[in-house]
Amino acid sequence: MSDIAYTDLPRGAELAHAYGPRVHLLSEPFPMSVLARLCRPDVVQPEVDHLVARLFDWLLVEVAGRELRTEAVATSTRMKALHAEGTYRGEAIARGQRVVVVDVARAGILPAHRFYQGLHACVDAENIRQDHVVASRTTDEEGTVVGVSLDGSKIGGPVTDATVIIPDPMAATGTSLGGVIRHYQQADQGAPHKIVAVHLIVTPEYLARMTRDFPGVEIYAVRLDRGLSDLEVLQTRPGTRWSEERGLNERQYIVPGAGGVGEVLNNAWV
Repeated sequence: MSDIAYTDLPRGAELAHAYGPRVHLLSEPFPMSVLARLCRPDVVQPEVDHLVARLFDWLLVEVAGRELRTEAVATSTRMKALHAEGTYRGEAIARGQRVVVVDVARAGILPAHRFYQGLHACVDAENIRQDHVVASRTTDEEGTVVGVSLDGSKIGGPVTDATVIIPDPMAATGTSLGGVIRHYQQADQGAPHKIVAVHLIVTPEYLARMTRDFPGVEIYAVRLDRGLSDLEVLQTRPGTRWSEERGLNERQYIVPGAGGVGEVLNNAWV
């Protein structure tokens, strides 16, 4: 007999907004506190790595519980030898599903690896793959982002019916992530079950581009930054006055943001 309490497990809460049903803002006290420390100018390596790893481990729990397929399981426990009732019956993540984690180098190297490692706890190893894409923003003479350069990739095969997860800390304009998604589409590697983008910080500008160009992508973030919006706009529910929200400065860096996280993570300032 199954315990009804575990046949439909709960999922977590989200920040209320008007960006649409595929945007998930997970602004809970714990990750918001860790992220606030990560963004401080006096926080450097190796603490940066530790904080990023902790945040993406937390995000993995949230994203896996919401986006991966689940199934009913019956698992014998160590008490089975003593009691016929020593079997857990309930909902669990389906171990046989395919998952592809995409490392968008260079800021995404550590986040993607944390997801790749962590997923082995709930999905069979032969069904998990990590791909690599080297992407960098291209700028004009004024330093404004004008596009994305894909300098190389290692795609390990088709993504047919796989959940493709792209963990990338900062989502400013959507230029890089859009380039990565198009790269997969042009590689003709099949249709994924779904694409999930996972971030620490997103901007209203990023959400506008992604929901317009890739409306099927599920977007997760700890925090929305719209710090350059008018004070009046900041008093409204996020997305209510979307066209008036601003999170990017003239060089398309996020405000309040965290600075150049790719540079900070790698201690490389060029």
